[in-house]
Amino acid sequence: MWANFHTHSNYCDGKGELMDYVQRAKDLNIMSLGFSSHAPVPFTTHWTMKADRLQDYINSIEKIKASTREIEIYKGLEVDFIPGITSPNLFKDVLDYTIGSVHFVEKLPDGTGWEIDGSHALFLEGLEKIFNNNIKDTISRYLELTRNMITTACPSIIGHMDKIKMQNVGGKFFNEADTWYQDEIKKTIDAIHSSGAIVEVNTRGIYQKKSETTYPSSWILEILFQKNIPVTISSDAHHRDDIINQFPETAAVLKKIGFKSLTILHDGKWQAFPFNQHGIIR
Repeated sequence: MWANFHTHSNYCDGKGELMDYVQRAKDLNIMSLGFSSHAPVPFTTHWTMKADRLQDYINSIEKIKASTREIEIYKGLEVDFIPGITSPNLFKDVLDYTIGSVHFVEKLPDGTGWEIDGSHALFLEGLEKIFNNNIKDTISRYLELTRNMITTACPSIIGHMDKIKMQNVGGKFFNEADTWYQDEIKKTIDAIHSSGAIVEVNTRGIYQKKSETTYPSSWILEILFQKNIPVTISSDAHHRDDIINQFPETAAVLKKIGFKSLTILHDGKWQAFPFNQHGIIR
């Protein structure tokens, strides 16, 4: 028995209807399932929800919640944090929870937002044109934005906090053991600790073969454990078949570090549940 609060349907860039996920979740004996399509943004993208679909999304989830008994259904959004433009605060009042993520860091010279988790070619363009190929400044700004989100518009869940490392395959730009990098991560963890937010342990990079480890990396998870910061496993599923992709393997990593519980929405409240490699223990 598992739970997952990070899923994407065809309301954004995911594949399949909401009910496709519900049916698959029933097959997998899921305890709680949260929908978290990419929230609308006030500019054009190919992967966020269109603003005129938001109310239908909310209504559809409410209808599913009312008609589903085997699984607890929750409505959420993965909301971008872009200073002065959008943040989790804009949507939290109509949702059960929010995932707050940083996908955009500054703007390219033509005024478009620079997506740090897009193609590698796009990443190289922004690295050069915005940050003059200074990777330290780039990463530091990404993590600074994450901390700004935490302190000004804290979501329920911090989304894939070190996802920018997907562009660092083979240590091309930096080493995670670099002092400056670890210092930036530790400052971010301190902000999370003060906020009370949950950190997702996101498996998508592994099963997409874009990262050898979860977001965040194992050494970061060790610090989260030392700080007693709550975590939840999520797959960032864009297809129903990925709802629990890499969950057993990730649970084993967390148990080895020392984590005793996963934080899950149950009965409308975030609660800590014991777990093992086979799932949540009730």
